[in-house]
Parts: sequence; structure tokens; C-alpha cells
Amino acid sequence: MILLNSKKYDFLIIGAGIVGLSVAKELTEKFPTATIAIIEKEKEIGMHASGRNSGILHSGIYYPEDSLKAKVCAEGARRMMDFAGEHKIACKKIGKIIIPTCQQQLPALDILLKNAANNHIKAYQLDENEIKKIEPYANVFQYGIHTPDTASIDSKAILKKLSAIIVSRKVDLYLNHELLSASEKINEILTSKDKFHFDYLFNCAGAGTDKIAKMFGLAKDYTLLPFKGIYYKLTPQKNHWVNGNIYPVPDLTLPFLGVHFSRSINGDVYVGPTAIPAFGQENYGLLKGMSADAFRIVKDILSMYWANQQNFRKLMHTEMKKNIKHYFIKNAQQLISSITTHDLLTSNKVGIRPQLINIRKRKIEMDYIIEQTPCSLHVLNAISPAFTSALCFAELLVNKI
Repeated sequence: MILLNSKKYDFLIIGAGIVGLSVAKELTEKFPTATIAIIEKEKEIGMHASGRNSGILHSGIYYPEDSLKAKVCAEGARRMMDFAGEHKIACKKIGKIIIPTCQQQLPALDILLKNAANNHIKAYQLDENEIKKIEPYANVFQYGIHTPDTASIDSKAILKKLSAIIVSRKVDLYLNHELLSASEKINEILTSKDKFHFDYLFNCAGAGTDKIAKMFGLAKDYTLLPFKGIYYKLTPQKNHWVNGNIYPVPDLTLPFLGVHFSRSINGDVYVGPTAIPAFGQENYGLLKGMSADAFRIVKDILSMYWANQQNFRKLMHTEMKKNIKHYFIKNAQQLISSITTHDLLTSNKVGIRPQLINIRKRKIEMDYIIEQTPCSLHVLNAISPAFTSALCFAELLVNKI
């Protein structure tokens, strides 16, 4: 019989992604004498959503004023840019244009501009000629929106610096520690290597938060449904066609923004992503990463498809077609009509978005969802713009205890 080591901390954080690392930083500032540890199942920090994100700091224009995302996105972006500047991490404001391609999309622009005004975001309505001065190759219908503060950032460098800061402040970081069980009665968790006791626990485990929350008797109506995002990359010969970010007008009832063009901090221009159901929280390949949850995921998709809340059937039909490059190209051509299949290179950039769904209402949750017990807090839906808003979001979470 193997006897596990038992460790005790004031604060225990599950997950060493951007939210977990930011919470740890915030705790060290609010409670400088507290003992703090982060538990991470992987061998490195940020191996999933945080390390695979687009590297774009969003303005916050998509989120209604009364949402949690609106409360933390714009301010979070400002703080992240300041953090990058302080630590000499690559970050550049490259701006974003949001463009309609037909008459029916124009009313959504008014909603976005209202969001911008309510959330104190710089956003300007520009006519076709003004848009063309920013993005000459963009296929805009009548007018669009320009958000000049949208930025590109070295997200992996941010993760690395946050990790170095919290470790320098005596936060213990336990890698290769997969959580096996939890008991709030005795404030204890068991990992694959050790036993931990805590006074307060933050569940920031990304795609695994729902399962951990259920160990604490929470998330009864929720489960996370993974969607795979696949990108193409513009050829070097056509890279100059995109100066910053070119986005379509989104369907604001859906969680995905559609195929768009984004310039990364190293200058590459990515086109995507798709949002197709994945058969596991780490199903980055065709079969690699498929999990025992695959049957449950299929069951949840069929249930959502049957209920058809929030146009779920339309979402599935649209996204599944993007698996075929011909249809993917058609989506890209709505934004830059001269793009051809020869202009897009296959990319190894793949991400999984763990999207929270309410299994009782059979609907997608659009905002951050936080549930608590007296001794724990669980971030159930830390999806985009979680990276952008992380430093501000962490303050909101810590203030909840």
C-alpha cells in the first residue's frame, strides 16, 4: 500500500491555465502571507485552451452591458497590455474591423455599437472607403466597425511570466498531478501523487471544471461540450492582404464568431476557426484524444439538435460543412472575395473550446457561469474572452470569497 504525502494550504487552485495562474497572482497580492498551491494534471502549464488560443486581446464589443464578460473584458485587455509592457512581452494594437456582407446583417452592427458605448469601448462606424483604408482587400457591404484597441499578444510568454511571478512569491506549482477525488466535508482532494487539504479551493480546470464541480455537489444542470477549432494559414505571398483582424458580423445568439482573419504576433495570418463537435476534451487529432466521454458527447449533441434552441441545428449544419475545404473557402471569401484554395495552407493550429451547455434547458450558456460552496468556487464556462479578461476576471473571482 502506497502512503500519499498530505499537504495543507490556505488556497488551492485546480488548473494552471491563464485563469488559474491569474487567480494565484491575485491571491498573492490580496493575501501575501497565505499559503497557496496550484494543481495541474499536465507536465507543463497552459497546454490546452490557454496555450492554444488565438493570441488576440478582444475589445469586449460583443457582450451586453449586464454580462460578466462585459464587466471584465475591456478592463482585462487594458491590464493585460499593461502587464505585457511592464515585462517587455510582445504585444501590439493591430485593430479589428467587423464587416457585414449583406443588408440583413446591418442591424447587428447597431447592437455592437450600443454594446461599445455601454462598455466604454473605442468603436467607430466607418463607411466602405474608410474601411478600405484600413483593410484594402476586405469585402465590406456599405459600412463596418473599427475597434482600434484590439491587440495581438504573445500568449505563451504571458503564461510563462505569470508562472515565474507566482513561483517567486512562494506559490507551489504541482505538475503531473491529476485530480482523482474531492471531499468538501473534510476539505480534501486526492491526486495521482498526493493528498491535499485546503481552507478554500478555486476550480479553474478549463475543460474539466464541470466534473470537478460535480464532486462538490454543483453543476447539476451543466456539462461541457467540446468544439474543435481548426485553422488555415495565409501563404506568405498573400500575407499582406490582412493588416490586423477582419471579422464577420456575428450571430449574437451563437457562441462562435465565424471564420475570420487574424494576424498573430509573429506576423502569420490565420484563417478560421471551425467549431465542430470534438469527441473528447483533448481530441485535437482525428482519433487522437477521443475519450470515454465520446458517447455522452454524441448524446448531448443529439439532444441539443432535437431541441433546436438558439438555432442549434443551423449551427451544426454550418459548422460541419467547414470540414470540407471548399465550404471553408466560401466562408473566407465572404470577407476577402479574392481568396482561393491555393492561398490557404494547412496549419497545425488546433484548439478545443469547452462550451458549457444547460442540459435541463438544452441551451448554450453564453456568459461566464460561477458556482460556489462555502469553501470552493468553480468557474464553469471560462471560454473566450477568458484570456483577454484573465487579470480582471481573477480579481472578480477572488473578491467573491
